[in-house]
Amino acid sequence: MEQDRDKRQVRRRRVFYIPGYDPIHPRRYRELYRKEGGEQAAISGYALGLKPRTTPGAYGWHVSAEIEGASVETDVEVLVWSDIVRDSMANTLAATYGQMLRTAWAYVGSGALWRLMRLRKGPVIAALYPVGALVLLALVAVLLACAVAWGAVALLGGWGWLPGMTLGLAAGYALMRWVKARDGKTFIFYLMHDYGYSAQSGGANPPELEARMSEFGKSIAAALTSETDEVLVVGHSSGAHLAVSVLADLIRAGRVPDNGPALGFLSLGQVVPMVSFLPKANRLRADLAYLSARDELAWVDVTAPGDGCAFALCDPVSVSGVAPEGKRWPLVISAAFTQTLSPDKWRALRWRFFRLHFQYLCAFDRPGDYDYFRITAGPVTLRDRFAGREPSRSRIDHAVSKYTSVAA
Repeated sequence: MEQDRDKRQVRRRRVFYIPGYDPIHPRRYRELYRKEGGEQAAISGYALGLKPRTTPGAYGWHVSAEIEGASVETDVEVLVWSDIVRDSMANTLAATYGQMLRTAWAYVGSGALWRLMRLRKGPVIAALYPVGALVLLALVAVLLACAVAWGAVALLGGWGWLPGMTLGLAAGYALMRWVKARDGKTFIFYLMHDYGYSAQSGGANPPELEARMSEFGKSIAAALTSETDEVLVVGHSSGAHLAVSVLADLIRAGRVPDNGPALGFLSLGQVVPMVSFLPKANRLRADLAYLSARDELAWVDVTAPGDGCAFALCDPVSVSGVAPEGKRWPLVISAAFTQTLSPDKWRALRWRFFRLHFQYLCAFDRPGDYDYFRITAGPVTLRDRFAGREPSRSRIDHAVSKYTSVAA
């Protein structure tokens, strides 16, 4: 019955997109899909159009497509947790520096940092960047404060120390506020909050996030009992490890019907090891092990070595040290940016690290077998589209994590 279900043509699909740590309104994902989908359709010779959503949900859109000679109707829903992200970022400068110290200790003190460096240096450098930048910013602010104080003494003599120190501290603080206000270009504070949020409980999910994940599960479970041919869950960046736990919970609870829609899970640009390598990530490691052996779904993991913010071609189950006997998933493949992007486009994007981290959701001018819009709006299930596909030969699939305990 499982195989019959997955081999039928998709005419209706529900897509649930779980973003990464992103404080921006989810409309950005609709606009990204509209713009990049239109570009990919023009390149690849198919038709793609967006309309208002036709299903319940916090935010989404409807896609009508003519792909591979078939008409497909898709409803995309963004599973929103940007409000939680924004709340976690509402920190003073002092609180941000406290978060920096706690996060550094979480990774250095546990030994996770050194093991992460054995996988890919890119995401580790991305994690160290805000720490180094914040330390440098503090040093520059102190030097500025001292320079202002000394200038006041030079002008006023001994009477200048008190006003000089006052003005100096104000100048240093103003500099730090100025840098923070321009974080949309530097990403110093954003990245600090991102890694700090994952590390604050040693890899365990905060209560507010667990509650939201439960709501995500209810939405996906409802779609699995609807008149649709495929339910596809897409997790990008840190949204990938949220999706792992949401899907594991659904299957454990028996909420994936045998005769229901095909269930697919597409993880993109995942950073799972940043969490699963921490000592208290028992829940995530258990979910990774459980999901990797299930037949209820097909799981394809797509990364690219050109994405310096992801653990490219690292099998998230195996490197976390929890691969069980009978492991089936994920199928780890590369989006191969240097091959699927033309030389001109690759040169234009190569040093735009955060833009490259979103390339999985964008158009490729030399597309290979990974095409986000064919997967999310085309007539073939995720399982069938990649049936028989060999995993990337350069994948990393041996255990690296020091911590391999799982939740009871």
